[in-house]
Amino acid sequence: MDITVSGRKMPISDSLKSYAEDKIGKTVTQLEVGAIACEIVLYREKNKAIPNAAVCEVTVIMPGHVARVEESEEDMFAAIDVAAAKIARQLRKFKTRIQSKRTKKNEQLVDFQHEDGHPESELDLDKLMEELSQDEIVRRKKIQYSPLTEEEAMVEIDLLGHDFFVYTDRDSGDVHVLYRRGDGTLGLLTPDNGD
Repeated sequence: MDITVSGRKMPISDSLKSYAEDKIGKTVTQLEVGAIACEIVLYREKNKAIPNAAVCEVTVIMPGHVARVEESEEDMFAAIDVAAAKIARQLRKFKTRIQSKRTKKNEQLVDFQHEDGHPESELDLDKLMEELSQDEIVRRKKIQYSPLTEEEAMVEIDLLGHDFFVYTDRDSGDVHVLYRRGDGTLGLLTPDNGD
């Protein structure tokens, strides 16, 4: 497994680099999840109003999955410790879910076209953009995804640490949104197909 430690707009001392490699690298290696690479980014927030200015971002890349953690603490070593514990928890959860529910390796791709869907040419995108002129999109991101079951989507939302996860349901072919509610439980948005 390839481990890279870098600093964002700050130099990284050799002792800090070796500590991050040892602490997080050992955690990932011991869990034997088949990690290909581990990227660790360390930086300090410049805003004095933020009490926990030391930030440690950890991204573990596995075949077909990505686990990500971001932790802030007062001290950089403490941020590394907390991030190592959190990534260990995520990877342990991932490993138990994946091993308990092995998925089929050769699944056919679902056709994303809907029979009742309208071609994009019928949409007036300029008119829609004018209506949304007060709002501004600050970042666009293209994603690739394959059909998943609800269980697999729950694994992915935990690994990524996001508040929501968009996927295509393997059984129905519909787009679903899995989201984390305020109380920590999960919710699922599905289309109403009039069934």
